[in-house]
Amino acid sequence: MSSSTIDSPAQPENAQPQGDQTPITEAEIFAAHEGGKLSVGVDRPLATKRDLSIAYTPGVAQVSRAIAADPALARTHTWASRLVAVVSDGTAVLGLGNIGPSASLPVMEGKSALFKTFADLDSIPIVLNTTDVDEIVETLVRIAPSFGAVNLEDISAPRCFELERRLIEALDMPVMHDDQHGTAVVALAALTNAAKVVGKDLASLKVVIAGAGAAGIAVAEILLTAGVSDVVLIDSKGTLHTGREDLEGMKAEFAERTNPRAVAGGIAHALEGADVFIGVSSSTVPEEDIARMAEGSIVFALSNPDPEVAPDVARRHAAVVATGRSDFPNQINNVLAFPGIFRGALDAGARRITPAMKLAAARAIAELAESSADGLSADYIVPSPLDPRVGPAVTEAVMRAAATAIVPGE
Repeated sequence: MSSSTIDSPAQPENAQPQGDQTPITEAEIFAAHEGGKLSVGVDRPLATKRDLSIAYTPGVAQVSRAIAADPALARTHTWASRLVAVVSDGTAVLGLGNIGPSASLPVMEGKSALFKTFADLDSIPIVLNTTDVDEIVETLVRIAPSFGAVNLEDISAPRCFELERRLIEALDMPVMHDDQHGTAVVALAALTNAAKVVGKDLASLKVVIAGAGAAGIAVAEILLTAGVSDVVLIDSKGTLHTGREDLEGMKAEFAERTNPRAVAGGIAHALEGADVFIGVSSSTVPEEDIARMAEGSIVFALSNPDPEVAPDVARRHAAVVATGRSDFPNQINNVLAFPGIFRGALDAGARRITPAMKLAAARAIAELAESSADGLSADYIVPSPLDPRVGPAVTEAVMRAAATAIVPGE
């Protein structure tokens, strides 16, 4: 095994202490993953025959009979209602692409570790050896009694849209594709505070989103919900607008719902006079195009590991710059959102994760940064992912939103 090292990321602004910051070796990384990162714990003593008789046979039979008579008891007398299934088919993993289910499993284990660390939720990784939406839906419906929520992860677009929609319809539990909505929630939180830093009104911003896949569509959706009306989406062929005849599915829908000024052409045309650039693609944006943006502009270059525009280059022209990386200020990290969203939904007994819950989560994240001792600045628009206040604040906000939500069928 190589003895190469990886530089540890710089400490984010206002971050909590992160411990040893010495370079990380490849050997250290592989050693930390050997045997996996998860294990099952036991919450009840099993030290005596009496313990065994209560936890297993014959005592467990009484609980099983009771659940058979009243299935609702499974919520209180099994772990299912507090267990999140972290589900992937391995088709869009990190920046690695379609690497398959086995190679995606370390990422799903990591996701489960984040659930436990930041929301004290148990979860189980489930990687599926199929990319067929029908088969994935059927599989999860059949094993649904085993868990209480579904976190979809690293599933490629456009299949992810149909899969999430169908699972929400089929399962009586919270379902969320984090690559879409976790990104969108944190992006909205960051943009809310960035707008305050530059002295602009959120609703009046002209926003350009590079990438019309899972994250881009979700970011556009949440911005529209939050009152931002001038949103332009760009895919590899240019801006989404109603004059394009090559659009279908979600892209066609969002061509109707966005781009009110009917901007045509590529990134250069779209960024002319724009207030905000949000990159959620693997594209590269030239410096001269960033320079076309309005005074006091905001750049979120979120592609990992290589942002669409280098942060130091973007700062020559933009007032606020964020990335998806931990070695620059303003990391747009999904871990700020998804643990608290799922914990809040489960604590509230919600059957759906609604737009109102997502907006509440974004507001909670934004308010935490704004209320920090040093206040907002160009280099501090979201809390650190390690800020211990984040999970509880998002959980509480989502619970409040769930309590006032009206969900069809409830």
